[in-house]
Amino acid sequence: MTSPEESPPPTPGNGPTVSRQEFDELFAAVRTWGRWTCADRGAWNRVTPEHVQRAAALVRIGVTVPMALPWNTVPGPDNGKPALHYMSDLGDVEAPEPATHKDFIAVDYHGKGVSHLDALSHIAYRGQLYDGRTAREVVDAGGARFGAVAQLGPLVTKGVLLDLPAVLGISWLEPGRAVHAEDVLAAEKALGVTIGEGDAVLLRSGHVRRRAELGAWDPDNASAGFHVDAIPLLAERGIALLGADGDSDVRPSPVEGLHSPVHALAITAMGVPLLDNLDLEPLSAACADADRYEFLLAVAPLNIPGGTGSPVNPVAVL
Repeated sequence: MTSPEESPPPTPGNGPTVSRQEFDELFAAVRTWGRWTCADRGAWNRVTPEHVQRAAALVRIGVTVPMALPWNTVPGPDNGKPALHYMSDLGDVEAPEPATHKDFIAVDYHGKGVSHLDALSHIAYRGQLYDGRTAREVVDAGGARFGAVAQLGPLVTKGVLLDLPAVLGISWLEPGRAVHAEDVLAAEKALGVTIGEGDAVLLRSGHVRRRAELGAWDPDNASAGFHVDAIPLLAERGIALLGADGDSDVRPSPVEGLHSPVHALAITAMGVPLLDNLDLEPLSAACADADRYEFLLAVAPLNIPGGTGSPVNPVAVL
């Protein structure tokens, strides 16, 4: 892998561009509406007890790797709505013994500063949520009555790390670099993994390392992530979960008039929840040490009735 001081080779941009008509045809091709009785859980219905057993068999050395970013209370170009954390009791509120210390946390987590899970109620396309539910009929000021995060529950399945910088021998993908289907296939071959039914796919672009070494930037304007042409391959493989150290979408968006096309394809068409803003650097190192890029993955979102997602700390076990 090249050192941070070395200039990486030129990388392709976010293209090719995709028209809305082409996108709508792609949306229809990968759509799984009407497939499951429990539509609120979408593609998590794919994960059976047998999938969990197979994932458990991947635990060989007992190394546990969390993936959440630190709770981010500092404003920045990638954290426009900082999380809150303050002490509400310093041992001076209740009776003196034993002393009690308490704190308060709160967050507007659907952004770039907090590791979180997007539930199926998070994204509507052309007014519809997953499974063809009309968004205005099931989401209001009281929350979501379809596709809420509380309906998902926990997920334990096989995780696959697509470590693109490791494959390419560079420190990170530059913001704006699109990951295509051929990149996914090349990563599978180089890393010795095969994405299968019910798997969770995690894309490492090196976002967190780049931020640590070069400073923060606004990932709404430029970030590495999947091009929409990679999604049919993942749909064909029958994935249950998609995640990244960005938010899975390459930015700028290659689709005209659509700011988060991968979100719309994964969540709204396929019923695949997303994990956004993960710290995949420790997992990258652990996988390299183990010479293995598949593992047991556990995701336990908060039980928030009506919630469109949840802050989360996914855990990989190798």
